[in-house]
Amino acid sequence: MAEITELIGKARGGDRQASERLFATLYDELRRLAAGQLRGDPGMRATSLVHEAYLKLAHHGALEVNDRGHYFAVAARIMRQIVIDHVRSRAALRRGGNVQIAPLTTTALQAVAQDRDEEVLALDAALGSLAEIDPQLAGLVEMRFYAGLELGEIAEVQERSERSLKRDWRRARAFLQRHLTAE
Repeated sequence: MAEITELIGKARGGDRQASERLFATLYDELRRLAAGQLRGDPGMRATSLVHEAYLKLAHHGALEVNDRGHYFAVAARIMRQIVIDHVRSRAALRRGGNVQIAPLTTTALQAVAQDRDEEVLALDAALGSLAEIDPQLAGLVEMRFYAGLELGEIAEVQERSERSLKRDWRRARAFLQRHLTAE
């Protein structure tokens, strides 16, 4: 973890070799996260997801992230955007009653692979509402549901206790479920 933060600092300082090592390391981490989540969706392969996320990170100045925790927050948001774009392009959203929430025990990519597009889009809208009220809780959902990080990994990255993250996770899930069942 300290290595990535150190590489970010050196790359921001203009060290070309550090920049190349940073991108290689971050690419590998993104690939690991995506590969751990995707199963069976021919339109969402880990490699294509990582390439697209990596290109967005590089294009939007990935070197401006402060540390590993900030990197994962940015990567989770980008992966969320890619998944939602994929779902929207795969099929037009047909709004109807009784849209069920994609269970937050899975990941967005697994839900997409199971053709639960409407659930993912409904959850994305609810997550937008949560972000307006509590951006930190929305960020936690992004890291869990879109980047596939476990609470222990998020606790390490954010330097918070896992216990407080579990409490936040319960609050976020309750908000999202209330929001989705109210529609």
